[in-house]
Amino acid sequence: QVQLVESGGGLVQTGGSLRLSCAASGRTSSSYAMGWFRQAPGKEREFVAAISWSGGSTSYADSVKGRCTIARDDAKNTVSLQMDTLQPEDTAVYYCAAALNYVVLVTTHEGDYWGQGTQVTVSS
Repeated sequence: QVQLVESGGGLVQTGGSLRLSCAASGRTSSSYAMGWFRQAPGKEREFVAAISWSGGSTSYADSVKGRCTIARDDAKNTVSLQMDTLQPEDTAVYYCAAALNYVVLVTTHEGDYWGQGTQVTVSS
């Protein structure tokens, strides 16, 4: 079992920045690929970014490419998502996910474990 807890969400103005963090606990959590997803009201959950278990591979949605950076710190069992130049369309609940298979996580958006989410609201 892997437990995931997100933090760092909040209210920010257009053009601002936020840094989301996901704390992982459980057996061999560092062996998992990690990802961030988001779900806006009335919309389906969508992929944001992912990082492989080694940190050697990353992937981003086109909508956030160049504005977001995913990173992992296995010594602290955390994964972060730095988000810059935020826009109102970035408003959503952001979820952290863990998966044994990085490719599956990126292509099918299926995670083995999910956090409860953290709200990000960008005001115009």
